[in-house]
Amino acid sequence: MAEVRGTLADAARLLGDRLEAELLLVHVLGKPRSWLIAHATDALEATCVDAFDALVRRRLHGEPVAYITGHRGFWSLELAVTPATLIPRPETELLVELALERLQAGAQVADLGTGSGAIALAIAHERPQTQVTATDASADALAVAQSNAVKHGITNVRFVHGDWLTPLAGQRFHMVVSNPPYIEAADPHLQQGDLRFEPPTALASGADGLDDIRRIVDDARAHLEPGGWLLMEHGWNQGEAVRAMLAAAGYHEVFTAQDLEQRDRVSGGVWRQP
Repeated sequence: MAEVRGTLADAARLLGDRLEAELLLVHVLGKPRSWLIAHATDALEATCVDAFDALVRRRLHGEPVAYITGHRGFWSLELAVTPATLIPRPETELLVELALERLQAGAQVADLGTGSGAIALAIAHERPQTQVTATDASADALAVAQSNAVKHGITNVRFVHGDWLTPLAGQRFHMVVSNPPYIEAADPHLQQGDLRFEPPTALASGADGLDDIRRIVDDARAHLEPGGWLLMEHGWNQGEAVRAMLAAAGYHEVFTAQDLEQRDRVSGGVWRQP
């Protein structure tokens, strides 16, 4: 009968990634990762080994671990994800950090293209007095985000079906945040790795990857209170272009923040009425 330690080692060699092997095995077993250390020599039932092998094969064919297991950690939350949603990534936590630094008590926040709800729910969880409105053009993605809100008992978020700011006509916010698509439509990476399995509309945005960011920069002005912030994630090589866009649109205090790998990642600015 196979042992935990040997089964994991074999899978890690196949996948070239020990962490991924561990995540798949604990998913099959319904255990936390810490369990693997204390039970390294435990025997595994044949049914568990077969189920684990099936998940390893799915990963070898390229399917993302988050879609295989149906969840991904973001901020302090464990979130359900499906192929209808972008997989939350650690670098997006910078956007949450920057938003929290600028939020006043009782602020109204809009999260555009919420996907799994990662940004909206992280902000709402950390600032219970804040009211967050999360939009998404995908009804399937909104259903996932709503289920995540229920799972974590987060009640200060409302979910609205629609494209970017379109369903929020006449509404104003103290902050607008977004992790929009920003990959160039012809980028070959879209046909590689995990990106092949994620929703294309959540990844690519026109020839230079900036079509949706342009729209948000323009439209957010009509939805921001005076002194309100617009904060957006973007690609590592887009900081200069996004700053120029914000400045040309009349935003003030325009800046770009870098992620942990010292790459441009989030840009933003303050809107003041002309």
